[in-house]
Amino acid sequence: MSSASSLPYLHALGAIALWALLATLGVALSDVPPFLLTGVALLIGSVPSWPFVLREPRLWRVPAGTLLLGVYGLFGFHFLLFIALRHAPAVEANLVNYLWPLLIVVLAPLLLRGVRLRWQHVAAALAGFAGAALAIAGGRELQGGLAWGYLPALGSAFIWASYSLLTKRVERFPTAAIGLFGLVSGVLSLLCHALLEPPAVLGTRDWLLLALMGLGPLGGAFFLWDRALKEGDPRRIGILSYLTPLASTVLLVLASGRALTPWIAASAALIVGAAVVGMRARG
Repeated sequence: MSSASSLPYLHALGAIALWALLATLGVALSDVPPFLLTGVALLIGSVPSWPFVLREPRLWRVPAGTLLLGVYGLFGFHFLLFIALRHAPAVEANLVNYLWPLLIVVLAPLLLRGVRLRWQHVAAALAGFAGAALAIAGGRELQGGLAWGYLPALGSAFIWASYSLLTKRVERFPTAAIGLFGLVSGVLSLLCHALLEPPAVLGTRDWLLLALMGLGPLGGAFFLWDRALKEGDPRRIGILSYLTPLASTVLLVLASGRALTPWIAASAALIVGAAVVGMRARG
């Protein structure tokens, strides 16, 4: 694979590396209401695009349908995920949510022209999901029973997968437009905070961590993800995405001072193996 053809996957890995920070930052900001956290972080995440837009305002002049798609992805994903986490056990809801890389792989032939699904892609995606399950559950006993919160968790997975694929179907738009998506989504999140959550006072530490979250997992990652999807194979990118829960779990374990477990090693073997198979699959 040439350096040019590998660039989209480097962008995807950059987004994955930033998303890996999300759980650790989320724990550090656990006292901040979720919609307030998301709204502020998304607004901050839009800031890097502002200088480009001030020079060239046309960068944010996208069709209404494209703007709706962007808000559908950034706001819809987080809205349903937070609803799920309120009404279903967190570990299990997170597992359902991490169906989105698998959905990217299996939905690609349905939503994109000229994309076929080979058995290697399906096998790699399923192995990646098994690895993600090990990373998230980590040998813990999962809670049985049904909770209606699993439905919004599945909805959030579908939204992120379909948004990721449909950005390749709409008229090509500047990556700087992701800042507009984040700005509108951030305002909607703050509106949800005002309607659904108690007011909160943020301290200096909170603002610093929110700035880090906004410039990283809820900002820079979206710009990198857009660049990856514009140029790369969505099936390969979907399989690589299973590195996110693994890296997130490893960072969370290290930050909390706990020891790495055999479950994480098994998860790493499955996900890395899946990524190798997926990247080598052709057609």
